Amino acid sequence: MINGLLVVVLLGAGVAGYLVFFGSSGSAQPTAARTAAAANRDVSEVVTASGTVQSSFSAAASFGASGTVIEVNVKVGDVVTKGQQLAKLDPTQAQLQVDIAQGNLNAALDKGTGTTALLTAYRQAQLALQQAKDTLASTVLTAPGDGTITSVTGAVGQKVGSSNNSSSTTSTTTTTTTASGFVVVTDLKNLVLHANVSESDVSLLKADQAATVTVNAMQAQPVQAKVTQVDLTPTTANNVVQYGVTLTLTEPPAGLRPGQSASVEITVAGATGVLAVPAAAVQTVNGASSVAVLENGAETRKTVEVGVRGDQYVEIKSGLSAGEEVVLPQVTTSTNQNRTGQQQGGQFPGTGGGNRSGGGFTGTGR
Repeated sequence: MINGLLVVVLLGAGVAGYLVFFGSSGSAQPTAARTAAAANRDVSEVVTASGTVQSSFSAAASFGASGTVIEVNVKVGDVVTKGQQLAKLDPTQAQLQVDIAQGNLNAALDKGTGTTALLTAYRQAQLALQQAKDTLASTVLTAPGDGTITSVTGAVGQKVGSSNNSSSTTSTTTTTTTASGFVVVTDLKNLVLHANVSESDVSLLKADQAATVTVNAMQAQPVQAKVTQVDLTPTTANNVVQYGVTLTLTEPPAGLRPGQSASVEITVAGATGVLAVPAAAVQTVNGASSVAVLENGAETRKTVEVGVRGDQYVEIKSGLSAGEEVVLPQVTTSTNQNRTGQQQGGQFPGTGGGNRSGGGFTGTGR
């Protein structure tokens, strides 16, 4: 009887020792409280968005007259200035119309303008001459602005219609195209980024805010930028409401091209050298913020006044002093290991290799 009782006692002690030493299989074991000291640092609040690199200027140069192309003075890649000749139509017919209109005006002037009818005829002749001169001038296509030729759709010998004529036909001998987009001029130096931000963030944006743009194809070369325009009306897709924002790029890197995708971080608020704690330590309920502070091994919750809310850190304006240890959210780890694995591994799961440092925490920006 005594031997049986001794076996039971020893068996119970062994089980208890096993549970204490190894823990129950698959259970979540809380780690020690993680803390971080309140300290002075720079805090910034950013709005993130994705967008596309675009040219600040791009225009399709179109002939304002009909005729046959006799000159194309540029090719794709050429750099041009505003007003520079790009192409030319045969001006013969247009010049003839000017000569006829000039003759009609001279005849009307010879008849005099003493009556209402004569004055009207004279003015009509003036108008016809001006229109003929405008048509003649339209046989020369000029650059609408400074930039680089990014498209040339016409060639010598082609017939084009005026920009007011949208018809186009094709035959076996002559190609007829509209003048729209005969040459496209794009400014490749002054590039901008057009991005879309959520409706919850748009109220935080305003002109001249600093930003950092990271082009997906050139991630090692972040580009500085600033907000130049925030759209007043939204776009909606799949029930998601977004507002467009345009940012001017400062010194864009060589090789940057319109159409490339990028991400942007816009700094909407910032504070330098202020008392701050990791954002994960701050709890805000009904507009009131608080942190848990570790004092003499016990947690005490303190109400604090916050300022700039960054993704990593939050400014503390009052309620906390530098050096106080704030408690961070608890992390639990699983100890789902068998006895053999524990003995071979030489350490218990969850106690080695885990990130227990006080830096690099992320939290909600707002």
